[in-house]
Amino acid sequence: MKLLLTDSGVKNASIQDALVDLLGRPIAESSALCIPTAGYGAPDADPGGPWRFVSGQSHCPMTGLGWKSVGVLELTALPSIDKAHWVSWVREADVLLVNGGDALYLCHWMRESGLAELLPSLPDTVYVGFSAGSTVMTPRIGEDFVGWKPSTGGDSALGLVDFSIFPHLDHPACPENTMADAERWAAEIGGPAYAIDDQTAIKVVDGAVDVISEGHWKVFDPA
Repeated sequence: MKLLLTDSGVKNASIQDALVDLLGRPIAESSALCIPTAGYGAPDADPGGPWRFVSGQSHCPMTGLGWKSVGVLELTALPSIDKAHWVSWVREADVLLVNGGDALYLCHWMRESGLAELLPSLPDTVYVGFSAGSTVMTPRIGEDFVGWKPSTGGDSALGLVDFSIFPHLDHPACPENTMADAERWAAEIGGPAYAIDDQTAIKVVDGAVDVISEGHWKVFDPA
């Protein structure tokens, strides 16, 4: 799987160019499945958030980029659907667009639905996350970002990449997400990590990591 882990969607030309490069074809020739699930799990969630994401009305550009087709894959529904049926939908898609919201809620439903197990078997599929849709792929999100609490406790996510992400760096709506806060968070994480702003994304292909940015970011590497 090829990953484009964004802070706030496809916010600038550099991130969009990286997406097209990962797809290997124009967006208008690519089919997408969008996954709104994380938008229901945050403590301040409301039903308008997932609707804006699915409908392309969000301020975080994802579904409204001009795809050939867009379908909706709601993870909470998948356990009640024949697995071979929904797996075929995923395998036929060129890209998965994964909503923000609550990372641990999303992690729970990725595992419960079986999608987490499927992802490593999709070498040609592009995964585009924003916010929680990105941090869910990391080993840990950090206690600062725990909202919905899994029954097992902790802040562990899927660990499909070997670094953590501090999102929304210096965003006006997130006064608690300063660089000083990111540095404190990174010290607690204790592993490789990136702090990224809304003009930044992290591209991962075959383990190679590239930061795509028209904004500001910082890497923390305890090694």
